[in-house]
Amino acid sequence: MVETLSLWHQQVVGDGDLLAPRPALEGDAEADVCIVGAGYTGLWTAYALLRGDPALRVLVVEREIAGFGASGRNGGWCSALFPAGRAALARRHGPAAADAMRSAMRAAVDEVGTAVEEEGIACDWVKGGTVVLARTPAQLARARAEASDGPDRVEMLGPREASALVGAAGVLGATYTPDCARVQPARLARGLARAVERRGGRIAEGTTALAIRPREVVTDRGVVRARAVVRATEAWSAALAPRSVVPVYSLIVATRPLPESFWSSAGLAGGQTFSDHRHLVVYGQRTADDRLVFGGRGAPYHFRSRIHPSFDRDERVFGGLRAALTELFPALRPDDFTHAWGGPLGIPRDWHAGVGFGPDGLGWGGGYVGDGVATSNLAGRTLAALILGRDDPIAALPWVGHRSRRWEPEPLRWLLVNAGLRLMTLADGEERLTGRRSVVAASLARFLGG
Repeated sequence: MVETLSLWHQQVVGDGDLLAPRPALEGDAEADVCIVGAGYTGLWTAYALLRGDPALRVLVVEREIAGFGASGRNGGWCSALFPAGRAALARRHGPAAADAMRSAMRAAVDEVGTAVEEEGIACDWVKGGTVVLARTPAQLARARAEASDGPDRVEMLGPREASALVGAAGVLGATYTPDCARVQPARLARGLARAVERRGGRIAEGTTALAIRPREVVTDRGVVRARAVVRATEAWSAALAPRSVVPVYSLIVATRPLPESFWSSAGLAGGQTFSDHRHLVVYGQRTADDRLVFGGRGAPYHFRSRIHPSFDRDERVFGGLRAALTELFPALRPDDFTHAWGGPLGIPRDWHAGVGFGPDGLGWGGGYVGDGVATSNLAGRTLAALILGRDDPIAALPWVGHRSRRWEPEPLRWLLVNAGLRLMTLADGEERLTGRRSVVAASLARFLGG
């Protein structure tokens, strides 16, 4: 059942949205714009196009249902994070372009909030910022270095200030940025799909794209011809554009609604999202109904970029996430955990998201490395500006037209990706043992172009 994909989907069903598929495509069709994928990128693109030109015939084709993939299963961070850091952007595109990209990402967070309000999407939106804890000397050094990067509005917090926001164990300090909102992601995706339809767009679900070509999408239900075609398939791009991204799984656990006695010390009262400065990415939030939702990387990459529902669950990784969250909040007990799920996200070879629209009428957007909630909004607005030929500054941002180098062929790809995941875990262990910043992590960052 689709509602078992995540806690978020279960809550959507509880709202009365039974996740029944919309009608599939019925034979060949024509459109002004055909978008493949009804996740955030595809939906934001359709939404921006219809706002820009309500007369457009916009058709979104989706194999499953709107919000089926990462858009409905993620950790609920609508953040200004971009997978390529400012230093990497400055090296590739220059400091001014890097700053413009960072500024656009901060604005994208508020753009999502504005759309949520205007469209009446009830998705538990609260802009409380992000607290990233430092719990070892090496993490504290990394936090201080990050806080010195002025343009990104990262503030250094002492242990008391940090603990007042996130009452975790062993806090030495933290960084804080205001540029993040907590959100219930499936409610956002489903609400956005309804907003697209209210504005005249059509979403054909249960329709599998077999080939994406300039001005043509071949599906199992018919061929769609359009003057503009957009590939918005993120992790599933691996099947349509081989080696453009690799699908890597991120897994999440969640607790029952926790009592006020827990929250009186745990904090997170202002809708803050939270993480810490370890190398293997983790992310958490306090939900609107007082649960802890906590996720992270660590699940293996599967040979030949395979995606399968069985990969959504890995009991070893779930156990590690529960242990990590209990280490942060020792008051948690095993029977507090009620949900666990996962899904794939798309990682480009150079850790650099891209968006573009070519003279052949083919557009694309993705490669978010798990930071796609706000980035997809920027992608959608950018694609709309490019397709409509509008003079918009976002169409000149440095990620426009960026194409990442292809991943290595198998089996080298499998070896590299899984070695990278393993090295991040080793780097965290190295720092716990030595108290110094990891040499392993620095070497891997250089290899990835960070």
